[in-house]
Amino acid sequence: MTIEVKVPQLPESVADATIITWHKKVGETIVRDENIVDLETDKVVLEVPAPQNGVLKEIMRGEGDTVVSGDVLAKFDIVEKGAVAPTVSAPANDVVAENTAAESVLADDSNLSPVVRRLIAEHHLDAAQITGTGKGGRLTKKDVEIFLAQVAQKPALSAEVPSVPPSSSPAMTLDADQRPHKRVPMSRLRARVAERLLQAQHNAAILTTFNEVDLSAVMDLRAKYKDRFEKRHGARLGFMSFFTKAVIEALKRFPAVNASIDGQDVIYHGFYDIGVAVSTERGLVVPVLRDADSMSMAEIEKSVVDYATRARDGKLSIDEMQGGTFTITNGGVFGSLLSTPIINPPQTGILGMHKIEPRAVVVAGEVVVRPMMYVAFSYDHRLIDGKESVQFLVNVKQLLEDPACLLLDV
Repeated sequence: MTIEVKVPQLPESVADATIITWHKKVGETIVRDENIVDLETDKVVLEVPAPQNGVLKEIMRGEGDTVVSGDVLAKFDIVEKGAVAPTVSAPANDVVAENTAAESVLADDSNLSPVVRRLIAEHHLDAAQITGTGKGGRLTKKDVEIFLAQVAQKPALSAEVPSVPPSSSPAMTLDADQRPHKRVPMSRLRARVAERLLQAQHNAAILTTFNEVDLSAVMDLRAKYKDRFEKRHGARLGFMSFFTKAVIEALKRFPAVNASIDGQDVIYHGFYDIGVAVSTERGLVVPVLRDADSMSMAEIEKSVVDYATRARDGKLSIDEMQGGTFTITNGGVFGSLLSTPIINPPQTGILGMHKIEPRAVVVAGEVVVRPMMYVAFSYDHRLIDGKESVQFLVNVKQLLEDPACLLLDV
């Protein structure tokens, strides 16, 4: 029986998708629910699974094609389990063993993230040759990159080392001045991020105010309780939970910063959905901590780590990235000392964290060395006045420099 494999119903906010990777070829046997093809939208990567056990009969749309909901991607021959006969005669027990092994390998491949599958496909690698360090031995992007680096370092003259086929990505070409360059299409996500950034700059009056925070108290708390925290909650005590809690308390005192602009109306939100900017290979994504004011510090830390991991593997859902009343971005993890973040419309504010550096500061008339961080607050001046923006950021600073205020609500 032949059926059509179609583009699944795309979310309401997504008009179309682009085919980025076919993981199966015509004639290959596929296990039910195994990923056949990856579709990239301007927000997430969608996987299209096999509807049943069977064989891929025909591919209707190629990589790079733009498709919409209901478009036919491929034709698929359904085969009842155990009905796929081998190409040569063999004892029944051998056939069962071979089919079981094949299904096991296929099941393992289906557990690979889209990013890992893409790297393996581009470099024509055998996943079985790569040692996985992820949970349960799962392959990660770093595992593949380490394997590629090791292969590249091996002597080229060794006859025992199989050569790695060249990447399928565009090769360098020479321009009119005989200088090398290559042209690569922008990912859908990166194009969408670019569009939204331009929209924010064109439609909002963005200003940025700066301050610096002495993180001595926060770092002392982390040093004192990090082991007990991790043992009790199974999560590391990082800086994001402190900043999230401080931001929420400041938002309660300055409701306009937690508001959004809709045409000629201002919407004041009575909830606190905090977006956390995450950098991925495909571009920037902002998963949202829903009702973050009701989350414990452990829940915040676990959620941030989970979002970051799944964002880099392309596993976030659209619902997890929609909405948000305020955003926090941390350029400090990449070594940024100071920056001016751009707000995420229709939000009216974003807080930028930066690198912690020991600096000389004056405390009680004496020069001392403290762990200092510059913080930046970009805001929409159409709604938030300069005085309010400065007071909001000073509030965040004070809460972080004296974390007891978060407990005492003072």
